[in-house]
Amino acid sequence: MNNMFCYQCQETLGGKGCTMGGVCGKSAKTSKLQDMLIYVTKGLSEVLISSEKSISDKKVNEIINDNLFITITNANFDDKFILNKIIETLKIKEGLLNNITDKSKLSKDALWISYDKDEINSKAKKEGVLKEENEDIRSLKELITYGLKGMAAYNKHANNLNKYSEEVDEFIIKTLAILLKDDLNQEFLLNLTLETGGYGVKVMALLDKANTETYGNPEITSVDIGVKNKPGILVSGHDLKDLEMLLEQTKGLGIDIYTHGEMLPAQYYPKFKEYSHFAGNYGNAWWKQTTEFDKFNGPILLTTNCLVPPKPGYKNRIYTTGSVGYSGCTYIPNNENGEKDFSEVIKHAKKCTPPTEIETGTIIGGFAHNQVLSIADKIVEAVEKGAIKKFVVMAGCDGRHKDREYYTEFAKRLPKDAVILTAGCAKYKYNKLDLGNINGIPRVLDAGQCNDSYSLAVIALKLQEVLGLEDINELPIVYNIAWYEQKAVIVLLALLHLGIKNIHLGPTLPAFLSKNIINVLVDNFGIAGIKSVEEDLEIFNL
Repeated sequence: MNNMFCYQCQETLGGKGCTMGGVCGKSAKTSKLQDMLIYVTKGLSEVLISSEKSISDKKVNEIINDNLFITITNANFDDKFILNKIIETLKIKEGLLNNITDKSKLSKDALWISYDKDEINSKAKKEGVLKEENEDIRSLKELITYGLKGMAAYNKHANNLNKYSEEVDEFIIKTLAILLKDDLNQEFLLNLTLETGGYGVKVMALLDKANTETYGNPEITSVDIGVKNKPGILVSGHDLKDLEMLLEQTKGLGIDIYTHGEMLPAQYYPKFKEYSHFAGNYGNAWWKQTTEFDKFNGPILLTTNCLVPPKPGYKNRIYTTGSVGYSGCTYIPNNENGEKDFSEVIKHAKKCTPPTEIETGTIIGGFAHNQVLSIADKIVEAVEKGAIKKFVVMAGCDGRHKDREYYTEFAKRLPKDAVILTAGCAKYKYNKLDLGNINGIPRVLDAGQCNDSYSLAVIALKLQEVLGLEDINELPIVYNIAWYEQKAVIVLLALLHLGIKNIHLGPTLPAFLSKNIINVLVDNFGIAGIKSVEEDLEIFNL
């Protein structure tokens, strides 16, 4: 019998599933507790629908979003933290159940409650991924579940900036409840998969609105990747509200704030440029933190997923917040108003030496949809005159495996008349290459975080409109996307909902897709994996 089973990320063991411990670093116990957290969240969702309590309750929705976010790859490794969330969820469910007079239509899963740790751990062994025996039904259920996890992450970021969508919240709750059912057929789940993608578009639009209305539209920006001579705090993850609070609390204190990994695109927002101590970006993609964090010398704040289990040399400098947790690292909670006190991080920073320089120079980004559309005429002219013949969407995630060097080589080998559209940490495979420009248009247009993938859809739809094309697939755009975790899954489902076909996904296709479901995606959407750089350049007609 497996100690655990998890295959939600691209690096899952052998491309099949982690059974003893997660490649990400989570233990079998942590994995089962995360499965249990999803299980009780589904139960809570079913009870919410049956109760007289409105499912638009912000507090309850916050807990549901948190629970989903906590289980995203590389977010939370703290068993005590996860267990407390399970108990909190069960207590809310119990309170709702007490107000339901007729419970006869509720499933046994919705009715299950226990606060005994041994019973919870015992139940966790039975409620994992493999509970669904039909491989194809399991595949679609997990595909939708992982899409919901990504959706919840985007929703959480928007909520942090006081942007809410009852429509999105309601869909998450209703879909979680549906996934508890054991009589779902393949056709129904395929339709629900595409519907999930549709709500993925809605939640990404919500987050885009939250970010741009709060911090302004991203601008073309040259970002310093060197270091200054003051102590620093390094901020990783994705949450812009956390970064804003930290910048406010460190004004005038002689401490520089640096971004890392997916936080790099914060450098593009006008609001953040107002802070003189917002020093630049330090390091690269998330998986390099095991060497880069050691050299930073100061404290590191993890605001969302992308935490690698820290090494002893810098573990005492790791601070977590939001959905992130790791046993032995200090957690920064928020108060009832959503505010956070970073004084402990600041106090720590004052005792540290400045960061050790690991590189110098600058990188350019800030090509979100508003900025790109402002130069749309220039881009269209370059397309019509043949200076730009292809756009290549190389968005998504970076990762540790050697086979991801494919994306660096692919970028290098692209013809000089091709422009890369990117978002997410996949850009670290090529954003420091000198690929030049076409008539002043950089050949790497970085729209921002994976959270900003909406920009790529807006750009594509606008180009379709300007070029007068009936079908979005007639655009001179090809999709060669790297994936790693569940936010990439909701982006993929969003693209499928928009009708975009012939997406190539790598380095490997998801292990959670059964052969039959892969065939369905191939037949209906042209989904494909990657081959060699040479073969794929030919396939893409590049």
